[in-house]
Amino acid sequence: MKPKEPMKPMEPMKPMKGMEPFWPKDLGDPSTSGSQNGMKYAFFPDKQRLVIERDGQVSTYDSGDHRIGGVSQADGASKTLTFSSQNGDVDLDKLKKLG
Repeated sequence: MKPKEPMKPMEPMKPMKGMEPFWPKDLGDPSTSGSQNGMKYAFFPDKQRLVIERDGQVSTYDSGDHRIGGVSQADGASKTLTFSSQNGDVDLDKLKKLG
């Protein structure tokens, strides 16, 4: 009976690739961002901008004096988005859409 060959060392894992930015580069880095159910969001407090990507479409909103800290999304056909800020909950449709 032949002796077993020694195990070969494992190949090192390649680093995972991070999420590619979907927002305009001139906004810089967001203070918060996330994704859920095919929707992504990123908030830029210094620029007072909230950027949303939904179904491949990117939209930018003026966040005014809101400092966005989180998001909740209603499931179902309505796909309503509500963001939490220091002023309480903010519905996306209450923010001015810029593009």
